[in-house]
Amino acid sequence: MQMQELTIHQAQQLVDQWIKQYGVRYFSELTNMACLAEEVGELARIMARRYGDQSFKVGENHDPSEEMADVLWVLICLANQTGVDLNKALQQSIDKKTKRDSNRHINNPKLR
Repeated sequence: MQMQELTIHQAQQLVDQWIKQYGVRYFSELTNMACLAEEVGELARIMARRYGDQSFKVGENHDPSEEMADVLWVLICLANQTGVDLNKALQQSIDKKTKRDSNRHINNPKLR
């Protein structure tokens, strides 16, 4: 199956359709929040081993892409459940950061 590029809105719709077709229903918001923390922890484990000082155990996943996708999946579930339009929220976040930090990082000597 060839993957198509998705907009954030399309990704939210796709996850919602999958939940309704295969998942029976969304887990509760609290359960999904716990799942999100779990998935972020799994991503952190890979990042610590791949880019940090820890080493991988035999048979352990080395690729962060699967865990990043799992984080995104659960985040999309939470957005769908709570009525958040992630496209709009992301744009607002970019606007806020641009307004707040337009010179902050450029003028930070630690980043040069």
